[in-house]
Amino acid sequence: MTEIRAEMRIPTQELRDDLPFFTKVLKMRLDMIYPADNPEVAVLSGHGLRLRIEKGAAEAPGTIRLLTDDPSAFPSRHLTAPNGTKVEIDDLNPPLVMPQTQHAFVVRRLADQAPWVIGRAGMHYRDLVPSRLGGAIIASHIRIPDGGPVPDMVHFHKVGFQLIFCVKGWVDVVYEDQGEKIRLTAGDCFIQPPEIRHRVLEASDGIEVIEIGVPAEHVTEIDHEMDLPTPNLRPDREWQGQRFVHNVGAKSAFAPFRIPGFEARDTTINANTKGMASVIVARPVSNPTGPAPATRHNTDILFTYVMSGEMTLSGEGKDPYRLTMGDAFVIPPGFKTQYLDATEDLQLLEVTLPGQFDTEIL
Repeated sequence: MTEIRAEMRIPTQELRDDLPFFTKVLKMRLDMIYPADNPEVAVLSGHGLRLRIEKGAAEAPGTIRLLTDDPSAFPSRHLTAPNGTKVEIDDLNPPLVMPQTQHAFVVRRLADQAPWVIGRAGMHYRDLVPSRLGGAIIASHIRIPDGGPVPDMVHFHKVGFQLIFCVKGWVDVVYEDQGEKIRLTAGDCFIQPPEIRHRVLEASDGIEVIEIGVPAEHVTEIDHEMDLPTPNLRPDREWQGQRFVHNVGAKSAFAPFRIPGFEARDTTINANTKGMASVIVARPVSNPTGPAPATRHNTDILFTYVMSGEMTLSGEGKDPYRLTMGDAFVIPPGFKTQYLDATEDLQLLEVTLPGQFDTEIL
């Protein structure tokens, strides 16, 4: 079998001046050096990196980033070698930063022709909250036009909260410690706890899902070591205090909603995230006694996606919006709104963070 090694080359003016920095400060191992009488090339390895330091090399010094769970092992987070190479010391597992929400009343309509962008694994993304509320949330309408196998790999997300809600078609996904592949169909949802390994396997033609991620910018990492499905079935396992949820819409009962004139079904996500978020599906009651009243809420983020039907959204000091399937909106805390003239087939997907909050009937 052919053996291949990779090296990164960096320049030096005088090798003897650079070696102590890389061996003693960065704690790299010297693997090779020549010629013996007047060394001009040295090869060092360490921290998953192989460096070739070569006298007179044409490259610029560049920057090396070292990730460690103990930055204090180095004299500083910003170092410079004698040859000018910069070294940045960063956290191997940096804490997840939750940006402060920049509240705004947002309405995003499908008819406005927001662009679809081709993202990971060839999936098409439409941004439902362009401002992302200052980085607090990303809400994406995702579709796969042509069904079949999805070119995905085992991966995980360094995220605080993540929801996948299927609005059309079906998709097969396999999750760490959750048994064989699970089919998500229209009306069903997954909560993907932070860093749970998973892989998208196959989808129907025209599959569409709503994906919510908090915060908006989060890292996706590929896990090259884990094979899915894993041998153990652990439905009660927690990842950073959250449990995996597969909620089947057809098995969920409706109960009175926080807004009179509507009813809703709970997805159990509030309970399984210990109140971090709530996900419900709301619809108008069959025989309303009158228009739904105006309301205000006090949760940090309230996002809603129109899955079917139509309604008019009246916002304090704003022209009313007639919303239809594919539209989305965000209502900031303390902002007066009213849901009016709903059609019988209206269904709303509401996502709130945190999941427990108060609604004031006006």
